[in-house]
Amino acid sequence: MPGARFRPAVGNRAKPMSRKQESGGWWETVKTVFYAVLIAITARTFAYEPFNIPSGSMEPTLLVGDYLFVSKYAYGYSRHAFPLSLPPFQGRIMARDPKVGDIAVFKWPGDNRTDYIKRIIGLPGDTIRVVEGELFVNGKRVERVKETAPIPGESGPPRKDVYRETLPNGFTHLIQEHARSTSRDFTVPAGHLFVMGDNRDSSADSRVGLDGKGVGFLPIDNLVGRAEIVFMSVERHQPFLVVPMPTFDVPLLAPLARGGVMILNTVIEVVDFILLAPKRWSRFGMSIK
Repeated sequence: MPGARFRPAVGNRAKPMSRKQESGGWWETVKTVFYAVLIAITARTFAYEPFNIPSGSMEPTLLVGDYLFVSKYAYGYSRHAFPLSLPPFQGRIMARDPKVGDIAVFKWPGDNRTDYIKRIIGLPGDTIRVVEGELFVNGKRVERVKETAPIPGESGPPRKDVYRETLPNGFTHLIQEHARSTSRDFTVPAGHLFVMGDNRDSSADSRVGLDGKGVGFLPIDNLVGRAEIVFMSVERHQPFLVVPMPTFDVPLLAPLARGGVMILNTVIEVVDFILLAPKRWSRFGMSIK
């Protein structure tokens, strides 16, 4: 109509949020983040935890740059299965016996903090010896044959000095060995394991004592879990940033600081993997044996 003025409908006006509504929105976000973190921590503690391979001691089975899932329930739960090994209890809950041939992640007995990964070769009561590079268990030579097939994810000619070894329980796996070294006899004490790297010439394992930065006899309670599957793999390459682990030992503060650095380095690794690192696609989803 001529001369009529438009008036916006009052009902269409957006009402400003009250402070109570704003605080409620923030609280919902905080709760969502808290539940997500809680679920992640629970999964890492009781189901599967990701680890990466930083050295060549487990070649040719595991390569530097492999990322793998470790089943935390495989051997039951000691305090080392929990974040920062915090619960102060001894022994294992829902304990299951490890098997010869398993690739296990464990806490290095030298500090009960650093993660190591090796293959279980001997159980309590077993006697282990290496003679000119060949493994003997309880006085019997472990059979091995030359392996000529290429390693998944590697280009170029096959590696030299790679063998397929058959352990006394029938489990077969690859090793790399050329030094033909000889060791003394090692008899595994009760409550301990004898572990070795598959790269027999480049592994500080149970053949080397703690004073030599080896593992010595591994306490079973130091087991964290069993390596199950490679979920991604990148070529050997230096991340663009690695935050050093704190070295101070202030009660309560030190574990929190180490946990924060671990989370930060994990985020950096993920970003580096997505954006920069060349991938070994043929190793994605590979079962670990």
